Amino acid sequence: MNPNTRSVSAAISDTANKIWHLYYDGFRSMTVGRTLWLIIIVKVVIFFGIMKLLFFPDLLKTNFDNDSQRADHVRNELLKKR
Repeated sequence: MNPNTRSVSAAISDTANKIWHLYYDGFRSMTVGRTLWLIIIVKVVIFFGIMKLLFFPDLLKTNFDNDSQRADHVRNELLKKR
């Protein structure tokens, strides 16, 4: 192994370790912020779950019976000249 490679990988590992400890210590010492982050995460999960169910139906599954028909349709739509 090249000595320069070892020092670069060690520097990357050291930087990643510092970043991890920064966030870990910051979240560990939070009191109100932890509750706020939990509320934000729950809202985002619910919001995107509802958005997916209501506004993004699986049209390929409802319009075509098997995977080969779906693949042919997608291929034709991608290759179609507009």
